[in-house]
Order: sequence, then structure tokens, then C-alpha cells
Amino acid sequence: MLPRPSRRRVLTVANQKGGVGKTTSTVNLAAALAVHGLKTLVIDLDPQGNASTALDIDHRSGTPSIYEVLIGEVSIAEAAQQSEQSPNLYCVPATIDLAGAEIELVSMANRETRLKEALSSGALDEIGVDYVFIDCPPSLGLLTVNAMVAAQEVLIPIQCEYYALEGLGQLLSNIELVQQHLNRELSVSTILLTMYDGRTKLADQVTNEVRNHFGDTVLKTVIPRSVKVSEAPGYGQTVLAYDPGSRGAMSYLDAAKEIAERGVNERSSTT
Repeated sequence: MLPRPSRRRVLTVANQKGGVGKTTSTVNLAAALAVHGLKTLVIDLDPQGNASTALDIDHRSGTPSIYEVLIGEVSIAEAAQQSEQSPNLYCVPATIDLAGAEIELVSMANRETRLKEALSSGALDEIGVDYVFIDCPPSLGLLTVNAMVAAQEVLIPIQCEYYALEGLGQLLSNIELVQQHLNRELSVSTILLTMYDGRTKLADQVTNEVRNHFGDTVLKTVIPRSVKVSEAPGYGQTVLAYDPGSRGAMSYLDAAKEIAERGVNERSSTT
């Protein structure tokens, strides 16, 4: 069992660069925490619905989804589905309806805070979750802003490859804008290095560069480049369900353990 956080943690997983392991990290970290007895909710905020697919959650058009939550038609508890992969793992799916939501939200009142309102303490108490992970689309639009306003923490996955840090400045300045104007509680709490290939010099250079730049924010655990991790979503599974003994699964378990332990330590050091 992993330690329970002293207060519920809401993490937005963001990086406007596609292909950095954002959705993969969201679903596998959530599954790893759930396996260790922590009740975890994944909010799929990407119209592609890849997190819903990986957790084998129904996300056909017409299913109660995050879209209906954002426009105020259903509550989070009504849209959340339990994943068959763990009784502690829930997901609010994204359907194709979400694709038009950015445009619809523009004209709505409180357009930046709609997800925050839906994720009120009372609404989340109904499901009784310890952790919420919000999987963002690979853009810095209104959906991502909603995710950042609704969370206290940002988790940034960075791949150990060329141009890893490209675009990161843009993401960090957007986070800063949200901090200044919409959510003073927001901080970049966690950076996760993904797609690490130990055979290349480049992977080590990127790892060192990121660690020098961000210090202790970077998790010690690094996620290796892995065929199993890439294959799992095709079977509607996380890598923990698909191949629990694989290096990828073990790495996500280690990363989840670090996140859980940090949550407890940070809380106790601030109180």
C-alpha cells in the first residue's frame, strides 16, 4: 500500500508537444496508484480520447463524458466510469463531442473555471478519490487552461530525445500566466522523463540537462522506451495490466511510489 495524501491531489498532465508520453504516463501512473490501494480518477480532456481507450472505458458519442460535465449537463460522479483494470480506478471519458468544446466554451460565462467548478470538493467526495489526473490535449488552448485552473499541480512529461526542451518555455510561461491571473495555488510539482533509451548518449545528455535545470522537481525514476508500453493501449490496457512484469510497468510503479511519497513529505514539511 502507498501512503494516502493528507489532502486530495489534483494533477494536470501537460505538454503541448505531442508524442512525449503524456497520455501513457497519465493512465499508467493512475493505474499504479490504484493498484496500491489509492482511489484515482483520470479525466480525459483530449478529444482524441486516448486515455479512455487505454483504460477500456466506453467513449462512443452519446456516452456521458467530460463534454457534458463542462457544459453543466452532468456531474463528475455521473460521468465517471470504473475501469475493469482496478476497482480503485475511475475515468471520465472524452468523446468526439469534445472536439467542438473549445469553440463553444469561448462564449460561455466563466469559461476558464468550468472544470474547476465541476471538480469541487463535494463532487469529488462523492467518488471518494485520493488522486485526480487530468490528461490535456497537446495544445495550450482553453481545455488546457481549464485543466490548469482546476489543479494544484502540473506534471510535465519530457521525452529524452532531441528538442526535448523545445516549447517548454512556452508551456512554463503559460503556467505562469495561469498562476498570476486564475490560480495562485498552481505549481509545477513533478517532471517525469520518458522514452529513455540507455543505449544512446543523447538520452543521458537530455536527462542531465533537465535535472540541472529543474532539480528535485524531476523524479528519480525514468521511464524507458518500451515496446510493451506502446503496445498496451491497442489492447485497451495500461502496461500494468498488459505486462505487469515488464520494465515499463515496473518503472511506472516506481514513479507512482515517488509521487505518493513526495505528496506525504511535502504536506508534512509545509504543515
